Amino acid sequence: MRRQLLPALLSMMLLTVLLGVGYPLLITGIARVGFQHKADGGLVTRNGQTVGSQGLGQAFVDAHGKPIPTYLQSRPSAATGVAGTTTAGYDPTLSSGSNLGPTNPKLVGSCLPVPETTKSGQPVLDPAGKPLNQHHPDGSLICDPTTVPQRAKAYRDLNGLGADVPVPVDAVTASASGLDPDISIANARLQAARVARARHLPTRRVLAVIDAHTSGRTLGFLGEKTVNVLEVNLALDRLTP
Repeated sequence: MRRQLLPALLSMMLLTVLLGVGYPLLITGIARVGFQHKADGGLVTRNGQTVGSQGLGQAFVDAHGKPIPTYLQSRPSAATGVAGTTTAGYDPTLSSGSNLGPTNPKLVGSCLPVPETTKSGQPVLDPAGKPLNQHHPDGSLICDPTTVPQRAKAYRDLNGLGADVPVPVDAVTASASGLDPDISIANARLQAARVARARHLPTRRVLAVIDAHTSGRTLGFLGEKTVNVLEVNLALDRLTP
């Protein structure tokens, strides 16, 4: 048994040093030499203050969680801990997709009611034992804002689009990581007129900024062209009317 145990322990120690210490240090060294900015997180600073990362999405909302009209809006995020808060989404420690199936009510339902809950989060039931749903002051149901139909409606309302205007899929669905910093060109261009109005700029100037921050396909043929939301918003802040 000793003849078997000693080689096993020595192998474990050797592999721990090589793969647990040596390999990470080697890869980190290569990354810092060849890709230092990305290895350090791709952090973006403005006036000496870190405002985000080129590789991580973030929300551009006000203190009440409402989209700020002067900025491009990122795609939705499933990397969230507390839904409905200004910090919901884009949490690197909770990176994940929604993993919803194609028939899930959040994807295909016209209105998924929001249930009434107690302060402890328990459902409120009527005398018959059925769950109660939340209602607006006018008596209409409050629909779950994270469903695709409600996100599409909110997107059209925010950008002043007609009910028949197709909404890009990345405007109403989260990425697999929940942290995607980029949106599609179609998504960005549909938001341009709203951003231009809010900033009192010609739409063509906003479109020019979007074009200037559009990235090509990976290796020239993989995926689609994308627009980095943070880079566009920072560039918009540098514009003058």
